[in-house]
Amino acid sequence: METLRVDIQNDQEKKVLLAFLDSLNYQYSIDKDIDVTTPPLKDLDERKADLLSGKTSSLPWDEGKS
Repeated sequence: METLRVDIQNDQEKKVLLAFLDSLNYQYSIDKDIDVTTPPLKDLDERKADLLSGKTSSLPWDEGKS
């Protein structure tokens, strides 16, 4: 099984998309907006900020791989 994420811009888009999925008898679930303060995403944002501000560095792939 695969997951397809669609960012719905407004209620009309949502209505059309759900009608289409229903017409094909697709099973689907609706999730509310993802909270970007959840630990994994927050951690990635902090790491990116650290890298961009020079608080951390990166290595070329050949030097970093084991």
